[in-house]
Amino acid sequence: MTAPAHDTKRDNSREGLGKVVTAAMAGTVVEWYEFFLYATASTIVFNLIMFPASDDPYFPIISAFLTYAVGFVARPLGGIVFGHFGDKYGRKKLLQFAIILVGVATFLMGCLPTFDQIGYFAPAALVVLRFFQGFAVGGEWGGGVLLVAEHSPNKERGFWSSFPQAAVPAGNLLATIVLLVLQWTLSDEDFLGWGWRIAFWLSVVIVAVGYYIRTRIEDAPIFQEVKAEVAESKSKSYGVLEVLKRYPKGVLTAMGLRFAENVLYYLVVTFSIVYLRTYLEYDVSRILGLMAIAHIAHFIFVPIVGRFTDRVGRKPMYMAGVLLGATWGFIAFPMFETGNDIVILLGIIIGLLFHALMYAGQPAIMAELFPTRMRYSGVSLGYQVTSIVAGSLAPIIATWLLGQFGSHIPVAIYLVIACGITLIAVLALKETKGISLHDVDDEDRRRVLAEKGTV
Repeated sequence: MTAPAHDTKRDNSREGLGKVVTAAMAGTVVEWYEFFLYATASTIVFNLIMFPASDDPYFPIISAFLTYAVGFVARPLGGIVFGHFGDKYGRKKLLQFAIILVGVATFLMGCLPTFDQIGYFAPAALVVLRFFQGFAVGGEWGGGVLLVAEHSPNKERGFWSSFPQAAVPAGNLLATIVLLVLQWTLSDEDFLGWGWRIAFWLSVVIVAVGYYIRTRIEDAPIFQEVKAEVAESKSKSYGVLEVLKRYPKGVLTAMGLRFAENVLYYLVVTFSIVYLRTYLEYDVSRILGLMAIAHIAHFIFVPIVGRFTDRVGRKPMYMAGVLLGATWGFIAFPMFETGNDIVILLGIIIGLLFHALMYAGQPAIMAELFPTRMRYSGVSLGYQVTSIVAGSLAPIIATWLLGQFGSHIPVAIYLVIACGITLIAVLALKETKGISLHDVDDEDRRRVLAEKGTV
């Protein structure tokens, strides 16, 4: 493999960076609006209309969460497929396909009959559509963050690549607002009968806007250089098998970093709704209103933390998030039990702040773990596989623990264990603040040449 001449000035120029960030954020907002719309609907709609009635109030919720988990199971597969072709053909093309796929799946969810109408075919169809939704989202994250990370200046990569992360709470906020408006304007009967479908059908409009914005950008120069290099050498030096062969430590590190962050997030934004509504019998509109405010705070936190990862370093910020995150369960649930809206809101916001300390730096950290030729595959695999045993199971495990013990303490201990796992990954992480992605590629070339005995 011959190294191309580096056009550092072009790579680090801010020209077009704002457009790239906007394109990445627009698509991410769309896809996570739809993904989190399902998450919220699982706790207030699907548990009531898509499954048989039960005397146990937690059983329908767990059933809905199990279909929710299907999306997480599909995400690694999406990450592998999108990562493979994204490393071969480019980030832009795969991102355009991802946004259409998730939009179609979400729209069709809004068309589904209920359990009373078609029985078990209703949850079965929900599972199928949830799979395709998760498959698309699995390919979205890696492409979206890499589009920005590979365009960003070395010394500001943490800041700029945190914006697609901030788009996640923005999408969640949008989903929450839509459901909240429907809750306010419709009776409970109308909302459960047909009103919830409007939120899913709105995805058509949002997808069209996001798709258009993504047609206006191109892949980063560093990717285009490496793509030409790989084509010239006629080697198949990309894909999940290649990244597992050459960078297994990078994949395992990414998975470990992801674990506690993913568990914490879904405890804060999904299980909190269950705890407040089912355990404390809070009104749904009040809960959604508090969540909407918390998502705004999260949106603000993420790029601020991203800036600090460039100044202080990736490891210190992540370490702070892990250690503080381990305390959240012991802090927040007693705050919820006060019944005071302001105190409850503060408990949710604290959780999202702790989460942001880990989440904001992930794109830069993971991009710096892998060379360009296999970066999409590496970050997607490390990020998405963990979600199967972390985010997908977190609400299920927490709801089961609450039902079994009638206390938040086991849930808090569960979070501590998750943070312990991630702490190991943080300790093993090499600080990469300010590193050049060209240097990562050069080191990769030296390794390949050394294996061939030409160095």
